[in-house]
Amino acid sequence: MTMKTNMTIAVLGATGMVGSRVIGEATARGHRVLALSRTPAGGAPGVTPVPLDANAPDAVREALARSAAEAVVLAVRSHPVDEDFLVGTTRAVLDAAADVGLRVLVVGGAGALRSPGTPGLLVADDPARVPPELRPVAAAGVAQLRACRTHSHPDWVYLSPPALLEPGPRTGRYRRGTHTLLTTSGGRSWISAEDLAVAALDELETPGRDHHITVVHADEE
Repeated sequence: MTMKTNMTIAVLGATGMVGSRVIGEATARGHRVLALSRTPAGGAPGVTPVPLDANAPDAVREALARSAAEAVVLAVRSHPVDEDFLVGTTRAVLDAAADVGLRVLVVGGAGALRSPGTPGLLVADDPARVPPELRPVAAAGVAQLRACRTHSHPDWVYLSPPALLEPGPRTGRYRRGTHTLLTTSGGRSWISAEDLAVAALDELETPGRDHHITVVHADEE
């Protein structure tokens, strides 16, 4: 498949930990970015800030319809977790994308993955991996993936991070999987937000066939 270059990419949740790093990775590769956020930051080279309240589905649809983007990255979160907001925003983005033919990449949660070594058990339902205080967050990710799977728009991919996602170095290395939580050779399930952004841009530039993917930090060989 031919790699896509010089794209215009809309990023919803542009000022968050993941969204901001997706923007940095995209512009470093020569793509143009529309940074959609309630409080958009100043425009860096190649970045156009667009004020948008993700709580307003009509505004989301209108912004994406006018964006002239070829893909949209949805990287929103709420604190405390709000499953209705997350699912509603995801559906609004998919609705708009279906209308104008956008590819959608949703940065979701690890809870939607299968727990390693236990077929049929989701990470969200595995008490060994998700403590009680984090179960609402994990459940929201499962509901978000379900919203994608039940939508009529066919061109989407749900990117689940590993169990731990945090700021860190950009190594450009990661290992990719599909439905099951991945761990490093040392048993850790983690990746830096910088390398997650690398994986997101790789997927947008060279789309795969899987609707649900995950990644983990790759140890240097």
